[in-house]
Amino acid sequence: MGAGFTTDGMKRLEAVVGGHVDGGSVVGASWLIARRGEVHHGVAGTLEAGGGAPVAEDSIFRISSMTKPVTAIAALILVDECTLRLDEPVDRWLPELADRQVLARPGGPLEETVPAHRPVTLRDLLTFRLGWGMDFSFSTPQPVLEAMAELGLGVGPPRPAGPPPPDEWMRLVSPLPLEYQPGTKWLYHTSADVLGVLVARAAGQPFGTVLRERIFEPLGMRDTGFAVPAADLARFGPCYWNDPASGSRVVFDPADGEWSRPPAFPSGGAGLVSTLADYQAFAELLMGRGSYRGQRLVSRVAVETMTTNQLTDAQREASVVDLQGGVGWGFGVGVHVRRTQPTAPPAAGPTRSAADTPAISGDSAQPWPRNQAGGPSTTTQSRAPGRVPPRTPAANGIDQS
Repeated sequence: MGAGFTTDGMKRLEAVVGGHVDGGSVVGASWLIARRGEVHHGVAGTLEAGGGAPVAEDSIFRISSMTKPVTAIAALILVDECTLRLDEPVDRWLPELADRQVLARPGGPLEETVPAHRPVTLRDLLTFRLGWGMDFSFSTPQPVLEAMAELGLGVGPPRPAGPPPPDEWMRLVSPLPLEYQPGTKWLYHTSADVLGVLVARAAGQPFGTVLRERIFEPLGMRDTGFAVPAADLARFGPCYWNDPASGSRVVFDPADGEWSRPPAFPSGGAGLVSTLADYQAFAELLMGRGSYRGQRLVSRVAVETMTTNQLTDAQREASVVDLQGGVGWGFGVGVHVRRTQPTAPPAAGPTRSAADTPAISGDSAQPWPRNQAGGPSTTTQSRAPGRVPPRTPAANGIDQS
């Protein structure tokens, strides 16, 4: 055993995960760690409360917000191809977002609005600064989010059977104002759902087809998608949550429930199911800076920019991306930020030290402009914050060492 792993360490990890199952906090769990080509995978518990089939290495899980980095990579592939550009308005593909109105004050009445200062861009969607989404600071009411919930647009725990098809989803959300001006406030989740619609329209294919052809098939992610085929339902268990009234564990979604058939709205924010082996392949793509076992799917600079903090310190603090203050946000992922220089961060833009900044020169066809930002550098992990309920017992850390 090498790569920094030890037999005693593996035993401790197995004991910790098994302890959560034995203690009743989860019904079953599957874990995987990988470093420098060495992979270890373990399981504990069962797929269903009360016994039944044990969790196996090929068990399928609802991966909820771990969908978000996958959606971001799909968008960045289109940026590499110059189909999309980071800082151009998305109105061409999403005319429903043109001529946006914004709440005159956060938490104010929906009818009191002002014009948006500028159009919404792809960068706004990737960095969750569209102006719609969950405000983790809970500093003001969110009337727009409440209106989205009333329209059945998928606010709250993932429910694939709820939201309407993408075109109808966009039609319904279009009359609502943004809660904040584009590019100014990090708000969780909704940007990723809009991004999924954008990717599909720009690619000229259903979103699920784009992901399958451009990401899943090249990476060998055979068990990843927006639904579980009938033949594989035995590897897929129920999802549970704690009833707020009784505190007892109840079924949130049975194995043959909402993920047993393709959804009308394939959510770019929380819709996928996957296995740990499949998601490890995706993690290898990120660790390989866009290359997987000799095959390049997305450019190195795209992944490096994706895993670089894009928020200012003020935005991170106001948005409560992380209560400890050590996490920023890249493109669809949280990134751990550590200060390596005494200089102050820029007023806006990425925070990666100049020595680590990818510099790409080229003509007007080059989708990635030279990055001049200075300030802190970042170490990165794929960290899409969970949506509660439900939680999935699948690990999502990416070791960049």
